[in-house]
Amino acid sequence: MRSLLVALLLSILLVSPALAAEVRLSVAASMTDAVKELVATYEQKAKDVKVLPNFASSGALAKQIAQGAPADLYISANPKWMNYLVEKNMISADAVQSFAYNSLVLVGQKGPVVGKLEDILNLRRIAIGSPKSVPAGQYAQQALQAAGLYGKVQPKLILAKDVRQALMYADRGETDGAFVYKTDALLAQNAVILLEVPQSLYNEVTYPIALTAEGIKKPEAAAFLAYLKTAEAATILKKYGFVVR
Repeated sequence: MRSLLVALLLSILLVSPALAAEVRLSVAASMTDAVKELVATYEQKAKDVKVLPNFASSGALAKQIAQGAPADLYISANPKWMNYLVEKNMISADAVQSFAYNSLVLVGQKGPVVGKLEDILNLRRIAIGSPKSVPAGQYAQQALQAAGLYGKVQPKLILAKDVRQALMYADRGETDGAFVYKTDALLAQNAVILLEVPQSLYNEVTYPIALTAEGIKKPEAAAFLAYLKTAEAATILKKYGFVVR
């Protein structure tokens, strides 16, 4: 009986078509919707390739890669975590490119008047991505510190695991506001943009992209990266509010 089962399994393997090549992609959570469309569009063209995206905060992803998690391509929401992997020799500095740009806004339910950043002192609860691992939270912290407000609002801050969770808190009305990327704000169902944070208060939101040490060895990963730099990919990114230069 066992020999019969073995023979059957072997026959199935021999006649089965070759499995599609896999490209493992680690992407900042703020790019979830745009990357999902990019992947779907690419897979229609390269039918022998399966792109497997992993969405989370940039810091969480970088630490996963550093600890050996499989990843061929990494897109961070700031240079800090890309540099972290360069220092770990998981990514070559020469491989890093700029992919897209974003900006920081405060969102919340319609009602509270926030004409300037100082007006957030009137809010009770404000969601922010944890500055230790979430770039959106780091940019927000930087802006608040530059404005001399961080110490005053710190007791009001509700830390989120990533920028999408921060958006969810504000969208559900669980917080009075949330610091998120403008691209995320465009996806909200109930929350609206209350304030665009002055760019002078924080570093430009840059999304670097690079093949990992493993990804460099895979032609499929290089081909997908090349697609992400095309005009078609840029059009999709712009559709979701990203700036492409």
